[in-house]
This record gives sequence, structure tokens and C-alpha cells, in this order.
Amino acid sequence: MVSAADVKELRERTGAGMMDCKKALSETNGDMEKAIDFLREKGLAAAAKKAGRVAAEGLVESYIHGAGRIGVLLEINCETDFVAKTADFKELAKDIAMQIAAASPEFVSKEEVPAEYVEHEKEVLRQQALNEGKPEKFVDKMVEGRLEKYYKQVCLLEQPFIKDDSKSIQDLLTEKIAKIGENITVRRFARFQVGEGIEKKQDDLAAEVAAMTKK
Repeated sequence: MVSAADVKELRERTGAGMMDCKKALSETNGDMEKAIDFLREKGLAAAAKKAGRVAAEGLVESYIHGAGRIGVLLEINCETDFVAKTADFKELAKDIAMQIAAASPEFVSKEEVPAEYVEHEKEVLRQQALNEGKPEKFVDKMVEGRLEKYYKQVCLLEQPFIKDDSKSIQDLLTEKIAKIGENITVRRFARFQVGEGIEKKQDDLAAEVAAMTKK
């Protein structure tokens, strides 16, 4: 039986995807060093070594959904112009732009979430746990666990991939880094939705509710 802790450790040591780490441990009966060799032989552990390299090439991908109601602009970077023009890289850019349209993340990564947002969320989650009658000594641990769920909602790299929810967007990137052979990073994105942030008139809201109830 492969433990989640072992999968996490192997992933941190190699940079390989979660499912690849799980498979490697299963194939090697949980032996960590043999699992690392397994991933290296498959070319999947190389991704970690590439992660620190400068990625200043790439492309800006656009994606329009719902007959023009949702639009996404994404800058995704790689190391060379050659890779930026490949079908694999373009497919990755399209998949991530679709992810942004569907899952509406607010940030690229955990590191981008402002400290005040995190502290506010922690306080809300802490009060929530106390209101549920959870023992004080367990509350902080519960808050950390629930905070991870928050990150999966608002951070692109933490979100489950819409085409395969067994992996995160970070896992997807790691797999592509191993396959393509260059560092790949998501630099920034913008998501637009028609009417988002506009306070609608009461008559407009009533009309929408009426239309929904007729369906």
C-alpha cells in the first residue's frame, strides 16, 4: 500500500507528477530510492532540474467560450522560441486557458495570494471550526487542511485539471517539462466574463429569474 506521505516525498524530491510518483512506488514496492531510479529511467525526474532555468520565450494564448461570454488571455513561458511553436506547447497553452475559463482561478500560485487574504481566510475557517464544536487543540490543524482546499479553488496551479481531475495543473506542467525538456511557467492571465462586477437593475434580475423558472 503506497502512502500519501511517500508520494508527497517522492514528488518533492523528483518534481515528477503525483500519479507518476504513485506508480513508481507501486512498481518498486515502496522503495524510495528505487522509485527515484524508476522515474529517472522514464525521464520524469528530470523536470525538477529544469524548474530553476529562465523561461523568457513562449506565447500569449487566447480562448473565447460561451459565444463570447467568457474570454481568457494567458501568458505561458518556455526557454526557446522553437519549443513555443511546437504542437505540444500550444496544446498545453490551450488546455490551461480552458482551465482558467472553466474554473475561474484568482491567482497563478499560492505565493501570489496576498498575506492579508490568507490571514482572513484562516480566521474565517478557525471560527467555522469552533462553531462546529471542534476541540480547540485540533482547530489549527483543521484550518491548515481547509486552507489547502481554499488554495485549490483560487490558485491555478493547485486546481484539479478539468480534463483529468486525478492531477493538478502543477502536475500537468511537470509532466510537460519532462516530455518537452524545457522549463515551463505560467506567468500571468486575465479572465473576462460579460457582466461580471456590474450591479444589475432589479428589473433585469427579475427578468432573469423569470426566464430560469420557465425552463
